[in-house]
Amino acid sequence: MIQKSIQIKLETGLEARPVAMLVQVASQFESTVYINSGDRKVNAKSIMGMMSLGLDNGEEVTVTADGSDEEAAVTEIEKFLSGK
Repeated sequence: MIQKSIQIKLETGLEARPVAMLVQVASQFESTVYINSGDRKVNAKSIMGMMSLGLDNGEEVTVTADGSDEEAAVTEIEKFLSGK
């Protein structure tokens, strides 16, 4: 299991379209992937869970992945959230 803190660098934050794209990125991997924000933890593969976080540009989250492709999952999610 690995964890990484990532600052969101998306102009609009995580509204509907970016959340859908993030869920697509997370769903490519076999590993379980969670996004932690404050005291809330949601499955990154759940569009409703991710929408419930209401994350804005500049906020920091912790990405946790566990599984055979955990490093690749965290790397790709970091790329997406960093706007790269």
